[in-house]
Amino acid sequence: MATANHFRRVGAVRPSHLMFTTGVGALVDLPNFSVLVRGLDDWNYNHPGWEPIAEPRLLAAVRALGNRSVDQLRPAPWMEGTDQDPKGPAGKVGVPTVPFPGWLRCTVCDELAPLDSGVFGFENLKARKPHEARFYHGSCTRKKSGRKPLAVGARFVLACTSGHLDDFPYAHFVHHGGNCPKASHPRLRMDDRGGNLGANVEIRCLNCGDRRNMREVLGQRGADKLPKCRGRRAHLADFDPLGCPKAEVKLLVVGASNQWFAQTLSALAVPKTGASELQTKVEQFWGVLEGIPIIGMLPYVRDNVPQLREFENWSDDELWAAMERHRAGPKPADDGNAYPDLLTPEWEIFTATGPLPKTDDFTLRRDPDGVPAQLKECFSDVVQAERLREVRALIGFTRLDAPDPDDPGLVTRAPLSRSAPTWVPASEVRGEGIFLRVPDDLLGGWVQRVTATDAMQAHRAAYGRFRRNRYSDRITGPFDEMRLWPGERYIALHTLSHLLIRTIALECGYSSASLSERIYAGTETDPRGGILIYTAVPDAEGTLGGLVSLAEPDALIRLTRRALADAMHCSSDPLCAERLPRFPEEFLHGAACHVCLFVSETTCERGNRFLDRRFVVPIDDPDLALFRELP
Repeated sequence: MATANHFRRVGAVRPSHLMFTTGVGALVDLPNFSVLVRGLDDWNYNHPGWEPIAEPRLLAAVRALGNRSVDQLRPAPWMEGTDQDPKGPAGKVGVPTVPFPGWLRCTVCDELAPLDSGVFGFENLKARKPHEARFYHGSCTRKKSGRKPLAVGARFVLACTSGHLDDFPYAHFVHHGGNCPKASHPRLRMDDRGGNLGANVEIRCLNCGDRRNMREVLGQRGADKLPKCRGRRAHLADFDPLGCPKAEVKLLVVGASNQWFAQTLSALAVPKTGASELQTKVEQFWGVLEGIPIIGMLPYVRDNVPQLREFENWSDDELWAAMERHRAGPKPADDGNAYPDLLTPEWEIFTATGPLPKTDDFTLRRDPDGVPAQLKECFSDVVQAERLREVRALIGFTRLDAPDPDDPGLVTRAPLSRSAPTWVPASEVRGEGIFLRVPDDLLGGWVQRVTATDAMQAHRAAYGRFRRNRYSDRITGPFDEMRLWPGERYIALHTLSHLLIRTIALECGYSSASLSERIYAGTETDPRGGILIYTAVPDAEGTLGGLVSLAEPDALIRLTRRALADAMHCSSDPLCAERLPRFPEEFLHGAACHVCLFVSETTCERGNRFLDRRFVVPIDDPDLALFRELP
């Protein structure tokens, strides 16, 4: 990671951070200052050794969401040799960033000035210690002896739901929207007065003496005093050519958790149901094969394209026939109005009968004795995923409101580049997992019992309040606030998944943050009932075998019994057990908390929402529980 102006390394992040935490448009908090990750136009792949990530199913999904120009999934730019020679070519390869906010404050004299004013300098003296890079105030009047005082980013920024991000206009703010009467470039100070009144930060002009407290623009009352959004796209170094249609901005503190939300897609590298190994490889390398017009070109392409060595075990006729079958197959929707269905092919392969796939990317195994007799009432199928490969792609980001997993248009997606991108960042995970299927009759009977109950209706009402109170949903006119309600089946399966994850993490050798979940709940017309718990560590193989081994009969019986028994009690009871979202509350969980159900944000696919123990075990009314009697 290097700043765009200084071309020096200033830190490092994991590949997974570029997908979930610090991707394009996000603020990265470094030890001495913060930076903003630049758009894809500034990323540099002019170095040898990198290859695009092959996952045609995910690439097709990215294109279906309006990114028709995208033809590659690329890993984060990286080149080996940084540790040995930090000033060499490898030290210049990385994700480009720019210092942000653009206003800095001296930590000694509190002088406040924009970065381009020349008041502050930059130093990064040790190439092997990029984390020591810092801005300093060389002309500080209060410094004592020793090192020049540190300058840090001013704490306030402006953001809107259209993805725009801007500096707070301190000079205009302190002068009530005007200019300083005594200087064209006034000197400002930011005094943090502390106290118990919340934010008590005063901005003072040293030239004319005007002063103003930031409390005036905080909260709902202060929102009316904020300027209109200028449509600034700081990560792209420009302003939105269409302006900002919403114009309203929110004041954020640097480091606020809602300043950036990743909008990602992920897919498992699964073969089609009944597909041969050849058909699977054709789908995987379709980006290379698609442009071959006739079978007569295959010998030439085989000799000159290294990727086609994967097909050396098949003749030209066999390969061409598989390519023709792929061309004739169904094409995904390309309207950009809904997320492509990436879960159905996975559900079909996990629930398929007959021989299970065994490839380098995807290997499944069932115990020949089936589900243990003690768990027949809990699970109808158990599958051990000895090999998994998951690919994740970043397609955009949002601010203030998180994107909905079922509707890409619910929140405005900010672009990753100024022009139509031809690629998007991606990462891949190789790991292992356990697939558990809940009996259809058990889930169906439970849904009929609980749909009309007061407890489930309380969850539905809370979801409606949650939708109405989102920044992005505050619109005039009617809208269906329950359109994206995930359904009763999802709540039960999601809660069961969290119970098992917390228990499995104690024995499998991975931390809970290294695990992830995929919930297969389906819809009312296509009901499903499955859970996949798998390793999700991008920078490790993740195939130690500790997770898969827990699907063996004795271990699975022990873990399931322990998970359900632990769910009966929480150290926060009775508060936790009695919790239901009541008006005017808008949280989307019931009997759930950090003690009993919550997991890390990277583990949960719904941000610890739609959880309630009472719908899985009988902590309240037994009729509400999926399992009215524990195994």
